[in-house]
Amino acid sequence: MLGCMYEGYFDFYKTRGGDEWPAAEIKRAQKELDELISILEGEGVTVRRPDFRDYSKPLRAPHWQASNELGVANPRDSILVVGNDIIETPMAWRSRYFETFAFRSLIKEYYEQGANWISAPKPELTDGLYRPDFAAAGPGEEPRFVLNELEPVFDAADVIKCGRDLFVGLSSTCNEMGIEWLRRYLDAAHPGTYRVHRMVFNDPHAMHIDATFYPIAPGKLLVHPDRVTHIPSMFKGWDVLKVPEPCIPDSFPLYFSSRWMNTNVLMLDESRVIATAGEVNTIRAFKSWGLEVIECPFWNFNNFGGSFHCATLDIRRSGTLQSYF
Repeated sequence: MLGCMYEGYFDFYKTRGGDEWPAAEIKRAQKELDELISILEGEGVTVRRPDFRDYSKPLRAPHWQASNELGVANPRDSILVVGNDIIETPMAWRSRYFETFAFRSLIKEYYEQGANWISAPKPELTDGLYRPDFAAAGPGEEPRFVLNELEPVFDAADVIKCGRDLFVGLSSTCNEMGIEWLRRYLDAAHPGTYRVHRMVFNDPHAMHIDATFYPIAPGKLLVHPDRVTHIPSMFKGWDVLKVPEPCIPDSFPLYFSSRWMNTNVLMLDESRVIATAGEVNTIRAFKSWGLEVIECPFWNFNNFGGSFHCATLDIRRSGTLQSYF
């Protein structure tokens, strides 16, 4: 999903943190985030916010150091909620090593109320985890990823949930060991409850699944028109909805995301979807698919690494756990 990582992956993961964003860009993105919060609260959603932290300070670990942290714009990246489990994920990007600390007061509160709190094994993130000679796959080639199999790493945003089924995309933030760790943990903690499915997409810069493959409602699967070349047989009988070409103007800076954030929507339930104002192709398609669209400006926020799905993390939803397959 992060479109700026086309070159220099090795150095990017090792040393790159958040940039010093221009104040005007921050102000525009904050205005959009405030409008999203207002929409969510108007729809009956309880909105909680992370703690304030200073992200300008350097990070240091036994095997590496980074100049500063990335930030905390996208809680969906670092925390995976599965049922009553709150899982802090082992992120591969060094500048995001302590990102969940901004949510610790909330996590402790949920823990005191009965949630299960677990952190995946904290990765060492030594140089050996990253492939210094990485080059993205060319047309017709098998996908390649920057990560080696030195230790389990994955971002929560590499996972898309659909009832009892979790779809996990192999990417440059999620390796095979990360998928296997999640599968073993869920099998041990909740025997027979969840199924983990490994996914590989036709994406030379794969990172996160929620702008590529997204079951948005029972019987409706939203996919990127080019990255998803194979639909798993379990989706037989589902409507496969190919997201239209995005409408975001070329003038918008997208240092930390791709143009395809129109795929990254937030489903409030099986019929209501929050989509980006101005993405007229996508909005028209959603309406033709029988969805009620709630529009919110979000192009400025996209520059900070994601869209509605990334910017939110649902802790509780009404209804019961069920299987859709």
